[in-house]
Amino acid sequence: MSATAVDDQARGHTLALVDELDVQVRDAVRRQGVDPQRQASVVRRIAETVVRDHDERSLTGEVVPVVDADAVVDELVARLSGFGPLQPFLDDPAVEEIWVNEPSRVFIARHGRHELTNLLLTRGQVEELVERMLKSSGRRIDVSRPFVDAMLPEGHRLHVVLEGISRGFSAVNIRKFVLKAARLSDLVELGSLSPAAAAFLAASVRAGLNILVAGGTQAGKTTLLNCLAAAIPGGDRVVSAEEVFELRFPHPDWVPMQTRQAGLEGTGEIALRDLVRESLRMRPSRIIVGEVRAEECLDLLLALNSGLPGMCTLHANSAREALVKMCTLPLLAGENISARFVLPTVAASVDLVVHLGVDATGVRRVNEVVAVPGRVENDVIETETVFERVRGELVATGGMPPRLDRFERAGIDVHAILSGRAVS
Repeated sequence: MSATAVDDQARGHTLALVDELDVQVRDAVRRQGVDPQRQASVVRRIAETVVRDHDERSLTGEVVPVVDADAVVDELVARLSGFGPLQPFLDDPAVEEIWVNEPSRVFIARHGRHELTNLLLTRGQVEELVERMLKSSGRRIDVSRPFVDAMLPEGHRLHVVLEGISRGFSAVNIRKFVLKAARLSDLVELGSLSPAAAAFLAASVRAGLNILVAGGTQAGKTTLLNCLAAAIPGGDRVVSAEEVFELRFPHPDWVPMQTRQAGLEGTGEIALRDLVRESLRMRPSRIIVGEVRAEECLDLLLALNSGLPGMCTLHANSAREALVKMCTLPLLAGENISARFVLPTVAASVDLVVHLGVDATGVRRVNEVVAVPGRVENDVIETETVFERVRGELVATGGMPPRLDRFERAGIDVHAILSGRAVS
């Protein structure tokens, strides 16, 4: 028998043994009334007991021995309390995202690049994983609502498109919450920002400028938004609105809110626009919207235009395109909203646009920081570049931000920061 055949046979025996022990662990969990999702430590103790008992019986020759007891226990816990075959990827800190196109095609993103794994699932395994993930999140998916966004226990974002909308199989995407940067200084260490740009953005947050963070998918927009929010003075009251909780930053007075899907009766839905409007009734000093995609952009603009400092993210390919999109999305709010109103409102409400991208090596970088002076000429919002990436380096261009009086009131010498004199 060839070495490959021997290995396949050994793997087959191991899998059969794990399946046998899995049944025993599940029986013990049911008998003891344990909730596998909330009591993973209890499940682990049960699995260790079952494996130990099996090992002792193997001494008599009654059953085959367990080759690697720790690995088997981990597998059993992953099956019951974790997310089965996907758990190793969820536990791997280098893996940033996991997606299942079909049971035999499971992809991961690692260091900004994606790769096809050798993991082969069955349709039943995918359905069980989706059901378990949604159970842990409290959200649901069915024929009437065939896609869902949800948050997994570890903070990872789950998106599912039900079979029928996606062809052949349900499509599953898990965007892991990997905290690589909590402050702007961390982004400097990672090479995403220059020290001068980081100091300028921190000063802009303290001064109360309205900041729009733009970029493509997985460009690091939420990470940068987290880092910007960490620079908000502790005396301010922050209210945030998101589709699912993704923001995580240290602040003593912060109320995070997320949307809610409709119930079985088709009622009870809380849209992002509802949260933006509700946040204004909560005495905020700052408002943060995780991502604007539709008509909630109008409500955010009205809040910013009233003098309330805020921040948000937006999908766009450049700072200029981000401003164009900010002028387009409010038009979705109703026929009575015109571009004649929106254009000057955006120009007066947005102070800075920070655009991010992913370079050829998979590194996320800030490509430009653009100031919006507030002027509109020939239906085009004027901009002034403050920082741009030149030959791989993010450098100051000599441009100045708007609202210099706010920097002065906050005791910030923005000229010294932009010249590099205030950066250690």
